[in-house]
Amino acid sequence: MTTLGIDIGGSGIKGAPVDTTTGELLDERFRVVTPQPSDVASVVAGAVEVAGHFTGFDRVGVTFPGVVLDGVVKTAANMDPSWINAPAAATLTEAIGHPVVVLNDADAAGVAEVKFGEGRDKAGVIMMLTFGTGIGSALFVDGILVPNTELGHLELHGHDAEVHASDRAREEHNLEWDEWGKRVGKYLKHVEMLFTPKLFIVGGGVSKRTDRWLKFVDINTPIVPAALLNNAGIIGAAMAAATMATAAGR
Repeated sequence: MTTLGIDIGGSGIKGAPVDTTTGELLDERFRVVTPQPSDVASVVAGAVEVAGHFTGFDRVGVTFPGVVLDGVVKTAANMDPSWINAPAAATLTEAIGHPVVVLNDADAAGVAEVKFGEGRDKAGVIMMLTFGTGIGSALFVDGILVPNTELGHLELHGHDAEVHASDRAREEHNLEWDEWGKRVGKYLKHVEMLFTPKLFIVGGGVSKRTDRWLKFVDINTPIVPAALLNNAGIIGAAMAAATMATAAGR
């Protein structure tokens, strides 16, 4: 069975079919801009457009930038408030016409990275952090996900950390890479103090440009860019859908 992964973000909605046994994309990913306002109906329409670009899939995994419990969205800091308590999995299943599993975007990226990337076969506390419109987090203990941690909303300088250190903050404040890297370092020092992880894995769009800023991050914990770069969310979403289908005997 072919599985489609769709990654909904604050700026873009992208997807591709995925070989969930290898973590490889089976086709070039397709992306549309996240509509503004990013209300439920508009974003669902965007996801349907992405899904409609591909054929031959039987199930779909979708990420969302917020807390997701049993397919229902509970927080949407960087999306329209209409998403709060929206039955995302049921709505997308009806709209796309195939079974849909929905999970937190950073959790999906982390699941993929722990299976196929830099977190593979690593014991202890591992943390994936995605820097984009906000800051997403995925926490793993001996390879097991602790879902919906949302550590981008830790308080830093009196505000959510993502207001200070997200990639959107870099763009909005026109920060040079060294300035932004130092901000990221301050945030990571705070996370480091709270969780003492063995490894930080950096994902999101900035994972492709770590040569510009990672050298300015001064922390004790090893930190590496995601091996799957910005495809991790798509891959992890598809993995979640495949796992759910297997559990259901489909």
